[in-house]
Amino acid sequence: MAKEGSTVPSVIFKTRVRINSKDENPFDWKDVTSDELFKGKRCVLFALPGAFTPTCSSFQLPGYEKAYKEMKSLGIDEVYCLSVNDAFVMRQWGLKQGLEEDKTLGANGFKKVKLLPDGAAAFTRGMGMSCVWDTERGFGERSWRYSCVLNDRKVEKIFIEGGGITPNSAADPYEVTDEKTMLAYLKSASK
Repeated sequence: MAKEGSTVPSVIFKTRVRINSKDENPFDWKDVTSDELFKGKRCVLFALPGAFTPTCSSFQLPGYEKAYKEMKSLGIDEVYCLSVNDAFVMRQWGLKQGLEEDKTLGANGFKKVKLLPDGAAAFTRGMGMSCVWDTERGFGERSWRYSCVLNDRKVEKIFIEGGGITPNSAADPYEVTDEKTMLAYLKSASK
């Protein structure tokens, strides 16, 4: 399991970027590496069990979207939301959440919180955060809920719900990975 001081896994995210097209789906595939996203940057990354799921949709993503500007003012280059879902699902979830889409050619997402599709769970496994809720919710492999600050690909600070992974947990803990906990850490780290 990832811990403070760990280096994030080197993986390829299969993303979709905007192209010049009048098609209703004006996107094409683009591979983006974790190095491209995190190298030389200080980022907040929060991971959750799934797009369109209740806690993720009602609290976690909206909270981070609302706190985006404040996090940026505290020395954060980018805020990422990661889920074990594909790029199509992540985009539709972002639209349904009312996130402002970045329509610039070459853009692969939204203007504030960027949604990272970890469809094959490569990053999630590499972070040691893979979990299955097969008998409890009918989920296959997903990410356990966590949030972290990544500083030049290294975990500066990490918050893990429930103290660690609990497969088929009946509870869906959401106590330490919210935007308020992250903001409190960023404020204390900037002093």
